[in-house]
Amino acid sequence: MKILVTGGAGFIGSAFVRWTFQNRPDAEVCVVDALTYAGNLENLSEVAELPGFQFEHKDIRDADGMHDVFRCYQPEVVVHFAAESHVDRSIIDPASAVGTNLLGTAVLLEVSQRYTPRLFLYISSDEVYGSIEPPAVANEDSPLRASSPYSASKAGSDLLVLSYFKTFSLPVVVTRCSNNYGPFQFPEKLIPLMISRALEEKALPVYGDGLNERDWLYVDDHCRAIDAVIEKGRVGEIYNISGNCVIPNLEVVRKILQICGKPESLVTHVPDRPGHDRRYALTSAKITAQTGWQPEVEFETGLQLTIEWYRQNSEWVSHVLSGEYKQFYERNYVLRANR
Repeated sequence: MKILVTGGAGFIGSAFVRWTFQNRPDAEVCVVDALTYAGNLENLSEVAELPGFQFEHKDIRDADGMHDVFRCYQPEVVVHFAAESHVDRSIIDPASAVGTNLLGTAVLLEVSQRYTPRLFLYISSDEVYGSIEPPAVANEDSPLRASSPYSASKAGSDLLVLSYFKTFSLPVVVTRCSNNYGPFQFPEKLIPLMISRALEEKALPVYGDGLNERDWLYVDDHCRAIDAVIEKGRVGEIYNISGNCVIPNLEVVRKILQICGKPESLVTHVPDRPGHDRRYALTSAKITAQTGWQPEVEFETGLQLTIEWYRQNSEWVSHVLSGEYKQFYERNYVLRANR
């Protein structure tokens, strides 16, 4: 199978590439990535020398560049991860989120329409549903109530992708996943940020009362779900991908401190983020019914694996936070403490 992966040097994209080669050794994978601050070729080092691996340093907003990639590679499946993916960063710079997430997706759809892969799989987010009041959970027919420039740009892209199925018969699927965590995640999201700071015994900034709830999904479980959709998903459909693990942020932070053997006195409550959604919760009953996929990694197990990875890879963290991004990160980490 020839797979084109956009954003394949980022956290989830690189995890999917590594997972694909581990489980499909005969796969051919072309990664397209602009290598912005969260894209890192080190994430792909273990597959970079494989004969089926190819990398293209390009921006998905570059229509000519995307035409060149599609013409040369002729992918059977496009898995579109590339995005400005952090909420707080989108609040600081909304135009970047809209430009990459919406306009970049529009370019890919136009190019795909010409080269006709058998599947265009768009990776979206549970954030498009907005805050979900307990005890409800969002299903694929729930209304879109985006709260931030990030989630609005993702919701717009969802609709754009689905419109290409309706109008042009492009074989698309949209997946909406809950919060991913695991190795190689850029340390601006909640779990890697808190782990990195806990290991250094620095203050752990938590928005507001810390009771905002998120549904957590180990990244390898997400990769298995994507593969299940490629194999058994139905074109034109939306699939929620949930970890079935809704936990308040403060409880997550306390679990990290406990596993790291650090005191809770490191927790520092900071003013809440504008428009901060209170609760995300999904049902993935549809993908389970149609493909048989279910999450396998328990949260405590995945969290321990993740902490141990960051403990053993402190040089990776230092490297990705070096250079021009370091000052921005240090200046704004409180703003970006929680997703």
